[in-house]
Amino acid sequence: MTFSRAIKIAPSILSADFANFGAECEAIEAQGADWVHVDVMDGHFVPNITFGPSTCAAIRKHIKGVMDVHLMIAPVDPYIDAFAQAGADVITAHLEAGPHIHRTLQAIRAHGIKAGLALNPATGLDSLPYLLDMVDLICVMTVNPGFGGQKFIHSQVDKVRSLRAMIGDRPIHIEIDGGVTPETAPLVAAAGADVLVAGSGVFKGGSVTDPAPYGVNIRAIRAAAEAALPR
Repeated sequence: MTFSRAIKIAPSILSADFANFGAECEAIEAQGADWVHVDVMDGHFVPNITFGPSTCAAIRKHIKGVMDVHLMIAPVDPYIDAFAQAGADVITAHLEAGPHIHRTLQAIRAHGIKAGLALNPATGLDSLPYLLDMVDLICVMTVNPGFGGQKFIHSQVDKVRSLRAMIGDRPIHIEIDGGVTPETAPLVAAAGADVLVAGSGVFKGGSVTDPAPYGVNIRAIRAAAEAALPR
């Protein structure tokens, strides 16, 4: 992964057809997706259960680009090895998921994988100065984690703006997860985000047998975000 602040669209397969994950991953990449975002939920840290390392390993061979694995689980550390072996390029853990996030980030990076840190909507930035040199990506949750299709929480735009100022020239991606549409993408892009996770915003209207709407949706989100960037 070469670092770039260019806008990247990362469809979340949480909104894909669970019976056709491999084909769905291939379809979204063919339609212009930059990353494939995998939301892992445990029914404990968040009120939903999705999938684990075996699913990631199964879809890895269908993904040519970046597999971005978002662990909404607690504890995190016992599962890092399994997701690393499953082929994750980025593993993101939640600041709120355990007492030793610095250790978690170290463990992710020890596998030669990019380390991400996710922040829930109610979580501030107070701990970030002590972690910035350990992260490659910070994921700002613009919905409460656990379900797809939720409405964007607008208070998080200011958080993104503050985060961008805090990062400075460090090579750290700012990822947005939740409620990303052509209407909300410009807000977070202008504030400094560069990775936009979209589930229903990408997959709505399309299917494995009719993937063209995926491309239409991806291009609409990208164009709206890019139009908001400073000239």
